[in-house]
Amino acid sequence: MTAQELSRTKALHEVEENLRLLTETVRSRMRDAAKGIDPSLPLFGLKLLQLLKREGPLHSGAAADLLMVDKSVISRQSRQLEELGLIDVQTDPRDGRARVLVLAPAAEERVGAVQTGIMLDSHILDSWSAEELHQFAGYLSRLRSPESLADAS
Repeated sequence: MTAQELSRTKALHEVEENLRLLTETVRSRMRDAAKGIDPSLPLFGLKLLQLLKREGPLHSGAAADLLMVDKSVISRQSRQLEELGLIDVQTDPRDGRARVLVLAPAAEERVGAVQTGIMLDSHILDSWSAEELHQFAGYLSRLRSPESLADAS
């Protein structure tokens, strides 16, 4: 292995390790944010609430697809969120068998309050310029997008 290949391999390991650590930090902060909404709210419950805040009312099947889980997971979680008064579960007027999940007005404010700063420390990001933030966002976008490989060449 050449020195250049060794350097690249080492750099890739650094990226992967730092992404792993960042993921752990994000998970921990999101768990804390979920507990801030309700002490019994699991992390997945927060993800579902955030999805409903972002997308608006959704069929349970659509929520399952977007969160890449089985519909049974959404069913169980929506029951808990409904019991906590965080969502309303309505019957679709066009299809009486389908359930529509709607963020409850009481949850709207609580979910919004935990949106900012739960993933990355805002104190650290405050020291970054707008250009650095845009560049970082671009790198993150490239990591999650297979099309970015075509764009890079």
